[in-house]
Amino acid sequence: MFFGAAKFLALFEQPGDLLLLLLIVGILLAWTRRYRRAGMAMTTVVAFIFLSIALLPIAAWVASPLENRFPRPPLPRHVDGVIVLGGAIDPETTALRGIPSLKADAERMTEFVRLAKLYPDARLVFSGGDAAFRVDPARSEAAAARLFFRQQGLDMRRMTFESRSRDTYENILFSKALVKPRRGEIWLLAASAQDVPRCIGIFHKLGWPVIPMPVSYKSDVARVDFARNLDRLDSAMHEWLGLVAYRIAGRTDALFPSPQNP
Repeated sequence: MFFGAAKFLALFEQPGDLLLLLLIVGILLAWTRRYRRAGMAMTTVVAFIFLSIALLPIAAWVASPLENRFPRPPLPRHVDGVIVLGGAIDPETTALRGIPSLKADAERMTEFVRLAKLYPDARLVFSGGDAAFRVDPARSEAAAARLFFRQQGLDMRRMTFESRSRDTYENILFSKALVKPRRGEIWLLAASAQDVPRCIGIFHKLGWPVIPMPVSYKSDVARVDFARNLDRLDSAMHEWLGLVAYRIAGRTDALFPSPQNP
């Protein structure tokens, strides 16, 4: 039920989509006699917001608290396992082309490879199914990730692939059931920096302590680039709304998880 509701609400969560809808409504109203002024006012406001997104570091302001919530820690001497969650690889394009196709947050995949080589005795876990109501294992992120990691020279005998999950909560829930981490083990999580608070909240809720290794920072450098800034604003807002939704649903242990949470 939560997954279905999340898929529906995702249609309305991105600022870019909402602003485009308001722009269309404003244009339609501007062509009427009765609501012409309201339509002109609406299109003017939307145009001003678009201009602000292009010229001001609004996306960075929204993403910065997420990305800085968990600073990168020093690497421990011993690590029992390393896990990375899906979202950074495109399974459809990978299947069609026969070569791994990475997305904008590819750094979490390369960080995972780096950590896997740094700790040759650690267990390795990739979790990623298909963000659809019915998961097709043949077109899952896990299948695409298997190809990528094999090409990166990782020993597939060390790897555990979870391919049934549809969202972040299921990523962690199903992975824990597969690997059965023991009390006292040290696990590292390779994750995009702005995703870390929600991910850690889920790990805490499910009783699986991990050390996050944030990568893929997006709030440090601001440019006058409308398309890039809008995309990053959409991504950051997705995480903020995700934190609220997951907390309401009881899937995290805090509204805004922090390193101080147990």
